Amino acid sequence: MRETDRVDDVLLIEAAQDESGANLPAARQSKLVELVTRRGQVSAGELVSLFGVSRDTIRRDLTLLEERGLLVRTHGGAVPRERLVTSSITTLDSRMNKHQAAKQRIARAATRLLRPRETLMLNGGSTIACFAAALGDLRDLTIVTNSVHVPTLLPETAVRAVYVLGGTYIASSQVMVGFAGFAAMPQISVDTAVIGVSGLSARGCSISKLEEATATKEMMAACERTILLADSSKFDLQAFALVADFERVEYLVTDAGPEGELAAALEEAGVKIVVAQ
Repeated sequence: MRETDRVDDVLLIEAAQDESGANLPAARQSKLVELVTRRGQVSAGELVSLFGVSRDTIRRDLTLLEERGLLVRTHGGAVPRERLVTSSITTLDSRMNKHQAAKQRIARAATRLLRPRETLMLNGGSTIACFAAALGDLRDLTIVTNSVHVPTLLPETAVRAVYVLGGTYIASSQVMVGFAGFAAMPQISVDTAVIGVSGLSARGCSISKLEEATATKEMMAACERTILLADSSKFDLQAFALVADFERVEYLVTDAGPEGELAAALEEAGVKIVVAQ
């Protein structure tokens, strides 16, 4: 967190206190909503520290505010109502410009985890699109993907062959899903799945559409290892369809360190965290 943001947080919290320094419930809850809206996501631990109240008090505040439709509770904290991804299905084009700088840093960091001549399995999504475009320093890669967008972004000097899986076309994500895509999977050997997702929570990684989640799970199962790419806006969010827990994941490449229950779940599964600079 930037120092200016930290100062703003302190000033906001002080406005929720009376002259004796005690937190006024209504003022505290109002400032809590303002803080979550401004920050995009806040952990329960941060709220306890900032407001100087117990974790039980924060839980009651979050429950009340969620019931009033003012925010959404997550595993370990809260996000603004408009950040909820459980029912949010957006087009790939609309996602490409969101958090673009973070996605590009993540993409560059992820390429450093790869070796020349690897076979890669890529799903769809805006972060994977950035990753595909960033592969220019590698050579002789074989790419297997269900995205019809990814092949147009791959640097010619980096790839030896590109295979596009078939199936039913989902226009919002520009990917193919369904049984046709995996008919030949037992006959091939894939080194690394590089996967983008809609949300990360203590339960695992998730995607907004069931068909995509199913296809992504099969892609991960076909590979020796999995690298997840997700910017911190995906933290503590549970999208509609769970893809998998973190047991099959070797790396999470992101732009900020996860906290709370998500961090604990990743650590328990032995996932290595790479924070892109």
